[in-house]
Amino acid sequence: MTGFPGGTAVSLLSVYDWPTVDGQAGGTPHLHTASTEGYVITGGTGAVETLSGAGYQRHHLERGTVLWFTPGTVHRLINESGDLQLVVVMQNAGIPEAGDSMLTFPDAILDDPEAYAAAFGAPAAPDLTDAERGEAARARRDLAIEGYLALRERVESEGPSAMKPAWDKAARIVSDRTDAWRELWAAGPKAQADATGAHLDALAKADPAHLCDAHVASAGDAAAKWGMCGRLETWDLRP
Repeated sequence: MTGFPGGTAVSLLSVYDWPTVDGQAGGTPHLHTASTEGYVITGGTGAVETLSGAGYQRHHLERGTVLWFTPGTVHRLINESGDLQLVVVMQNAGIPEAGDSMLTFPDAILDDPEAYAAAFGAPAAPDLTDAERGEAARARRDLAIEGYLALRERVESEGPSAMKPAWDKAARIVSDRTDAWRELWAAGPKAQADATGAHLDALAKADPAHLCDAHVASAGDAAAKWGMCGRLETWDLRP
């Protein structure tokens, strides 16, 4: 079995303390289309606002909080203490990194593939300094907040059914990526689940062959980057 256990990814996140138009500091609202995401809060206090089939909710975060949300849940991290930090545990390592998210830009941008790609990819544009990437990440966050606040207002006034157009847009945005994602899934989470099944079959026969391959693996040094919700430290944990 190779890759991080369960075919997951982990990263360290220091949530942005940049204020927004509604007076709250924090990250970029978005949803994932194929992966469940989990938070383990390690320091500071804050909240995550969510829009889902349950409507609008706000969840308090403090050290020791563990929560997770399934695909389609719009989530917005809010940094109340100024030092909110967490470990992010992401299902299907490789798939989220390959673009399974949709940022909650205004509808005019979500409906224009070229405009969406430009707005989403702005912090990764070539030849930017690190400071310029931070400025681009903040501008991208602010644009997503604009769309998020409008969506949240619709959900609060109309109920969870107001999420359907956003889910339609998300599916359309990622629909041409699924062939590549299927390969990542097959090589990661599915391969690990299949290996566990084979191990159980072997153990039922008192066959220890897979135990003879016992070893320790290390991810090495983390890479720092400007993420959607904060400063990220990430590792490539795929097989």
